[in-house]
Amino acid sequence: MDYHVVGLAAGISMLVTLALGPLTIPLLRRLKFGQTIRAEGPSGHMAKSGTPTMGGIMFLAAIAVTGALLLSSGVPGRAEGLVVLAVTLGYGLIGFLDDFIKVALKRNLGLKAREKILGQLIFAAVLAVVAVFRLGRGTDYVIPFTDFFTPGGIGFDPGWWPFFGITVLVLLGTGNGVNLTDGLDGLAAGATVFTAAAFVVLALAVGKVGTAIVLAAVAGGCLGFLFYNRHPAKVFMGDTGSLALGGALGAAAVVTRSELLLVIIGGLYVLETLSVIIQVISFKTTGRRVFRMSPLHHHFELTGWSEKKVVSFFWLLSLIFSLVGLLGTVGLS
Repeated sequence: MDYHVVGLAAGISMLVTLALGPLTIPLLRRLKFGQTIRAEGPSGHMAKSGTPTMGGIMFLAAIAVTGALLLSSGVPGRAEGLVVLAVTLGYGLIGFLDDFIKVALKRNLGLKAREKILGQLIFAAVLAVVAVFRLGRGTDYVIPFTDFFTPGGIGFDPGWWPFFGITVLVLLGTGNGVNLTDGLDGLAAGATVFTAAAFVVLALAVGKVGTAIVLAAVAGGCLGFLFYNRHPAKVFMGDTGSLALGGALGAAAVVTRSELLLVIIGGLYVLETLSVIIQVISFKTTGRRVFRMSPLHHHFELTGWSEKKVVSFFWLLSLIFSLVGLLGTVGLS
């Protein structure tokens, strides 16, 4: 029964996203909500200038509709599912405001960095409090793969304040990791299909069906969005979509006690983020760049790989990370 409702969630979300495309994309184009391409980016990307952005509202609406339809009172783990849905929409709202300021109000940088981080921090802080004091999540963690050596895995409990700090880092890191990954046609959407699907399996394994429903809706929404976002993209998700996806994955990891697994399952986002950090540190300390350009996907582009080849390779990496991460789910229940 759980598998049926999860499959239904993915299907509804995908179909709603597909149905919204012919309505949303022309509207974004009429409103002139087009993407601005940075001059310092790969030269081939300049042709994408003006492509409608903020398309993440399509799958955000689909996820919300799916949650409203399927998160009924009889669903196991309904409360966790509603919390994950709320964080997803909250992070999407932050991204929407950032996009709106950039494309509608013509303020190039959108929200100020501190405003963007503060918004994400607030939602992360609320999640930490709700997870512990309302959902009974506790403040403990299970070390991935230790179940192979000790039944139930090796756990540790750092206490409330370290848990609070880790939760904030997980949400900020995942939100911005997906945001950095969203730099090529279909890259973030396709990679998130695999990552979200892994969390569907994980959530079902620990009995959090509500969370599985929301993440199945995320995966289905991304699949539907890929129909319009694959190369050559007709629409971009913008921060509206990328921050929402990161919020969904981070929140799902928190309520399923799998924050440490997220580092593996979301390994692609980790690589993209690390490439930026390494590049900045190297340039500021030595004046040299480690990569031709960061995030990492641009480095591969500048070595001569086609955009489609980079995206396909990174999708494969995301699939591999997700499968490896699922091996560590034992012991979480």
